Amino acid sequence: MPYLVSFHLGWLVGSLLLGLAMGWISVVQRGNGTSKVTARWLAVLVAGLVAASLTHVVPGRFGYWLDLGLIMFACYLVGCTIGAWLRDRVVSRGAPAA
Repeated sequence: MPYLVSFHLGWLVGSLLLGLAMGWISVVQRGNGTSKVTARWLAVLVAGLVAASLTHVVPGRFGYWLDLGLIMFACYLVGCTIGAWLRDRVVSRGAPAA
């Protein structure tokens, strides 16, 4: 894991910045989102991928790609969270008091 972080630091920072931008933009959208059934299936999928990564079920190059993809996905989600939070802070601060 430390090797992945040190060797792919630029890509990880890039995914964090992309997540930051998408989190900033996505607050404006007022869509329906995903259904509860779809959200549960996605959570099960991600949990399965994390479990496969932690138990080293996938060997070799594909296991390396799985680990890297999960780390990049985590950085992206952290960036999305920070971007949405910052957007909320900026929009709520600029709104006039009623």
